[in-house]
Amino acid sequence: MHRREFLARMTAKLATAAIVVVSAGSHAVSANADVAPPRPAKRKRPLVAIVADNIGTETTDLMIPHAILTRSDVADVVVVSPLAGSITLMPALSMTSQQTLDAFDAMHPEGADYVIVPAFHGDGDARIIAWIKKQFAGDAFIAGICEGAKVLGKAGLLDGRDATTHWYAIDDLRSAHPTMRWIRDRRYVVDRSVMTTTGVTASIPASLAMLEAIAGTAAARRLAAQLGLAGYSAQHESAGFQLEARHLWRVIANRAAFYLHEEVRILVEPGVDGIALALTADPWSRTYRSQAVLIAQQSEVMSQDGLLLHAQPVRADADKNSKASGLTLTLAGDIPPAAHLERSLGAISQRYGRSTADLVALQLEYAWRDLQGIKG
Repeated sequence: MHRREFLARMTAKLATAAIVVVSAGSHAVSANADVAPPRPAKRKRPLVAIVADNIGTETTDLMIPHAILTRSDVADVVVVSPLAGSITLMPALSMTSQQTLDAFDAMHPEGADYVIVPAFHGDGDARIIAWIKKQFAGDAFIAGICEGAKVLGKAGLLDGRDATTHWYAIDDLRSAHPTMRWIRDRRYVVDRSVMTTTGVTASIPASLAMLEAIAGTAAARRLAAQLGLAGYSAQHESAGFQLEARHLWRVIANRAAFYLHEEVRILVEPGVDGIALALTADPWSRTYRSQAVLIAQQSEVMSQDGLLLHAQPVRADADKNSKASGLTLTLAGDIPPAAHLERSLGAISQRYGRSTADLVALQLEYAWRDLQGIKG
């Protein structure tokens, strides 16, 4: 979920003194709640298209699936968007689109084998919705990451299906699609070649599940181990994620302390690990105290997996330890990529307090330590 939308919804809830509770009436896990075999590939080596909205696409929702499926080397992966040029990632970073929707269609008239839809700043772009419909009609497997499910819903792919989404959006999604069956307690759900996931961090197990569907269990487990993960289970506890008054007041307090707001500069070099970067930039940009920016010697930096990221020039006066001038971070080379999320949350807790780290974990739908037990 985008930080601005999260804030807007929380403000509305605060105005009515309401607290969101996960709805009753959800369904138990169905027989097809795990990843089912995808539709037959149109080609020997599958083609995966990750569709982005130029005006705003969730950072982790895009970068994690791209990195996992590219790094596996069992599929060709391309980021497509309505327009050529820059894609604004949210809540942090930006990159260059790899191909327009029209160019993709001209090059691949038979369509993609897999289409991944991250959460967007806006979910109503008619060009993207029409393109997803066409891809699904051409037998593509469609995966909506986090609130990418809202885009799938507008494309007509959730009606009558089992599905899930970010904890905060589930009520709105069920209201818009009353025949959709919410499957709780699952990180990802598949129903007839349509996958949906819970919040932002579900992009990791969902991407590994897609890798398993393409290349088998051994390949998925091998890559999971390289990322620093023990597995990629779909198990989840939906009831553990609820908006409480303490979260609302933490947002208000952090925003009010504008004189303490700071820029978090992430210093990178060409070949930067996209997973480690996403799991650093995304959390640090959800604190309501800080905004992450990419800095490098060049204005553009190619990631390890081929994303052309935009960067700001290194500032000679950057003080790594000074709150007044902001914070400069480097990605740790001595921990696996997935461990950067815990590293980021721990550092956020030390700098801004555990309640801010709790707020970030809630937005990411990540069970960081005892999510419901964190106070302060």
